[in-house]
Amino acid sequence: MGATVIVGTQWGDEGKGKFTDLLARDMTTVVRFQGGHNAGHTIVVEGESFALQLVPSGVLYDHITPVIGNGVVVDPGVLLKEIAMLESKGVNTSKLRISGNAHLIFPYHQSLDALQERHLGKNKLGTTKRGIGPAYADKSMRTGLRVQDMLDEKIFRQKLEVVLHQLNPVMARVYNKLGFDIDEIAETFVNEYRPKIEPMVTDAIALVHDRLEAGDEILLEGAQATFLDLDHGTYPYVTSSNPTAGGACVGSGVGPRYIDRVVGVAKAYITRVGAGPFPTELFDDVGEHLVDVGHEYGTNTGRRRRPGYFDCVMMRYARRVNSLSELGITKLDVLDDLDSIKVCVAYEHEGERLEDFPYHQTVLHNVTPIYETLPGWKTDLTSATDRSELPTAALDYLTFIEEQCGMPVGLVGVGPGRKQVLDFQA
Repeated sequence: MGATVIVGTQWGDEGKGKFTDLLARDMTTVVRFQGGHNAGHTIVVEGESFALQLVPSGVLYDHITPVIGNGVVVDPGVLLKEIAMLESKGVNTSKLRISGNAHLIFPYHQSLDALQERHLGKNKLGTTKRGIGPAYADKSMRTGLRVQDMLDEKIFRQKLEVVLHQLNPVMARVYNKLGFDIDEIAETFVNEYRPKIEPMVTDAIALVHDRLEAGDEILLEGAQATFLDLDHGTYPYVTSSNPTAGGACVGSGVGPRYIDRVVGVAKAYITRVGAGPFPTELFDDVGEHLVDVGHEYGTNTGRRRRPGYFDCVMMRYARRVNSLSELGITKLDVLDDLDSIKVCVAYEHEGERLEDFPYHQTVLHNVTPIYETLPGWKTDLTSATDRSELPTAALDYLTFIEEQCGMPVGLVGVGPGRKQVLDFQA
């Protein structure tokens, strides 16, 4: 028995939460391994939507132990509100555990995030301004505070004092802003948050490995996606962590020998939020259709997503970077009303055909997508429960993606509901 990793293969918002929820049925533990509350998962159960930001998707199952791993950055206030929301809807969160090694997000991280984005002007990255990047920066600079630091007020204050001694002059001299008060922050984090958070804090490494050594199956869940990866994405328009499969090992503490399955998730088309290159982006009526029918607005921010056709060049890169064993496709039903559907199979740059994703940003910003056009199916797929119920054109579309991307398509989503999924290999 071992670990399954589930990752996004595009620019996020692929619907990973739904597939994580489905795969969790056969697991005992679901570990969120990176990111923060800058990414959201929406799961629809019997008509009720659950918008999750920090809590692992498996929380909706009573038998699952959801774990926030050491690679995650945590805003305790946001986490406690999310827990309260789940409890108000009848979801038991008593099994939730948080790694003591996870780093904390503070109000000054959020302030810096907004200030730095504003000062970038036209070169802004399109961050969510939730403090994720600055929190990871402090982690790399070895000045970050971790969840475990809240459990010892003396240590918490000592570490926070070091940070604010450096930060407050910068706030005043660079940004012309007031600094932050150590007593105010300590009051909130130690006196308000700690009593509620402390029962959940654990040695996540020991917990996860005890489950693995007992023969359990565990699921490692990432936020964001491959092309937002700090090392492998479209830098600098990326997140501040590693949402690829390799990041699952680092952020969960599970070594690669335990991983026996890597599931990539992609939409049947593609979207992106914020700035950055997007070869197949659409600015026409088809793009508006994808946004409207697919409800392409951010779970957390409400920002409109940029739409485009499915990109096989990107997917081949994602397959390599993540060692994907299979691909799950979501929102196939969003394409139901299209007469024809284009799929990008290669790029053209200065007369040269490119089958591989270009490493150089100047090339990527100037490629032209090469499309194959497939017929639409003009059929409502939302009631399909089996491969045999899909029209020929929909089968051909999925098979074409398999052939172009070099891996099998497994689960296919045909609607927002928990049960609106079919197994394409069955």
